[in-house]
Amino acid sequence: MVKLAANISMLFNEHDFLSRFGLAAQHGFKGVEYTFPYDYAIDDLKHALVESGVKQILHNMPPGDWSAGDRGLACDPSRIIEFRKSVEVTIEYANSLNCQIVNCLAGLTPNDISEKEIDQTLIQNLRYAGEQLRSAGIQLVTEPINSKVDMPGFYLTGTEQAKSIIDAVGDGLVELQYDAYHMQIMEGHLVKTVQHNLNKIRHIQIADNPGRHEPGTGEVNYDFFLGFLDQVGYTGWVGAEYRPLGSTTEGLNWAKKWL
Repeated sequence: MVKLAANISMLFNEHDFLSRFGLAAQHGFKGVEYTFPYDYAIDDLKHALVESGVKQILHNMPPGDWSAGDRGLACDPSRIIEFRKSVEVTIEYANSLNCQIVNCLAGLTPNDISEKEIDQTLIQNLRYAGEQLRSAGIQLVTEPINSKVDMPGFYLTGTEQAKSIIDAVGDGLVELQYDAYHMQIMEGHLVKTVQHNLNKIRHIQIADNPGRHEPGTGEVNYDFFLGFLDQVGYTGWVGAEYRPLGSTTEGLNWAKKWL
């Protein structure tokens, strides 16, 4: 049975962030994910997890200065030291929250740097982070994101590109986070891609297209897609990472058969 995690950076955002853990549990979610934990005290997050009874599934590594336009540090040769420091913070939060999967955002394409050097930097940083995280019992993933709508200029934009980076890192240190919304925009063929890469995919996220709203509001047949994941024996979590068209509760009918 597919395991759904509520992305509480987007869901239940009618409410204060720390109250969203309990709301996710009340609506049947057994796990939560969100973008970044670093603006919150670890003790407050732990309390929210314990009180709600949900499991922390995933969060991202620090992205740099998000408000200034950063979307990750890992592919920028000028920010390697900053990236390595961010690994320490990541481990502190992930271990404290018992979060066993962490996503590394590759970042925006640096100006005036060759693709070869960008790739070398990304591979080097992912290998370093993967080794440090593995020693702490945490699995690193990385995620291709669409550059057409949500993140213009993002470096890692397709499944095959991500696979080549993952293979270059080697030793299973980094696996694939497959976001069906982003990849529907960039390349389509969701079922075929997942089927061919099931052994590399550690985490999946979903939202419909266009608009990044709840399943059933756009062009993707998510009832079929989730059934396919169940059929092929995908055992990871599926993060519901979408922006509700109305209230979160009103838009959860699609999820009832999976919760």
